[in-house]
Amino acid sequence: MDFSLSAEQRALQDAARQFAQRELTSIAKEIEEKDEPPSLEVRKRFAELGYLGVNLSADYGGAGGSHLDAVLVLEEIAKVSIGVAFPIFESCFGPCLAIAHFGNDHLKNWLLPAICSGDMVLAVSMSEPGAGSALTDLTTKASINEDKVVINGTKRWCSGAGHSEAYVVYCRMSDDEGAKGIGAVIVEKGMDGFSFGKRDHHMGFRGIYSADMYFDNVEVPVKNILVPAGGFSKLMDAFDLERCGNTTMSLAVAQSAFDFVLDYTQERNQFGKPLIDFQAVQIQLAEMKLKLDAARLLLYRAVANAEQGLPSIADSSIAKCFANEMAREVTGKAMQLMGGYGYSREFPIERKMRDSWGWGIAGGTIDIQKVNITSALVGRRFNQRAK
Repeated sequence: MDFSLSAEQRALQDAARQFAQRELTSIAKEIEEKDEPPSLEVRKRFAELGYLGVNLSADYGGAGGSHLDAVLVLEEIAKVSIGVAFPIFESCFGPCLAIAHFGNDHLKNWLLPAICSGDMVLAVSMSEPGAGSALTDLTTKASINEDKVVINGTKRWCSGAGHSEAYVVYCRMSDDEGAKGIGAVIVEKGMDGFSFGKRDHHMGFRGIYSADMYFDNVEVPVKNILVPAGGFSKLMDAFDLERCGNTTMSLAVAQSAFDFVLDYTQERNQFGKPLIDFQAVQIQLAEMKLKLDAARLLLYRAVANAEQGLPSIADSSIAKCFANEMAREVTGKAMQLMGGYGYSREFPIERKMRDSWGWGIAGGTIDIQKVNITSALVGRRFNQRAK
């Protein structure tokens, strides 16, 4: 088994790294200061370079690459800033993959070219005030009335809410209880009856909008149905790939923190010699490197096993869970090795530590991933509900 990248993949990785360092560092700083997403101009630049929809078909404007190609690009951009990288994340690992695999021709021809050109960011709206980890408790209702779908309800914790141009909205589309009644519909920003609450501001994730979403008799065409009632398992299959994007973001945050502190420990002198000459520092750096390499291999396994399809819930949950925990550990060690400088906003480590915690919550918490892993081990789902 060959664990090395091909010459083409190394070239893609190097090009993304050089571009990020050359053109995105000042944009990342601005996003961190203003807490606003990348501009349309930045998205268009991504599209020009082929970084939007890396793993989407060229028939719809994508690059026609593999999931691993998308991982390589996303990691290099996200090392600079997850806020800058978010449009790439959504275009390669977000709900557009559900469109590509399960959408009708209307949805594919409408949405995918717009995403790959940078004209649209498509976000996914799943959680509700009463349905987070217990997603199948969602109550947002989508009723079919002749050639229209009428949507009523409230959504919460949607990354991109208020800024993205369109949304995959998970809804209850029949009277069946639990997962059997759930499907998904595409809703554009600006539709009558569709509004947003006050914007949330989080500890990290600067430049990534989040807000409550309100649907008051919002009407969309029937052709906007992504999957009907009973299609929840398809949505979750596509969401397994989103977890690989989440894993990549965690890896990028941790790797960039490690790279920074590795240089710092070689340049910073205490007691008359560089910090890296102290055995205690050497051990900390080695432990960080061990965790980083393990996380990367788990991620590569998940996307390589998926090839052009969708990863298994076991592979994606193992990769996400390990990377989420690893990122928190590595950024924490990096801060400790830098002392007061690591805690200062004049250096990037405190930002990376803040961002690392968010990825262990987004896309299914760390503990939910562990439940998924055990479910895959024994071949059955566990009922977490009270009797």
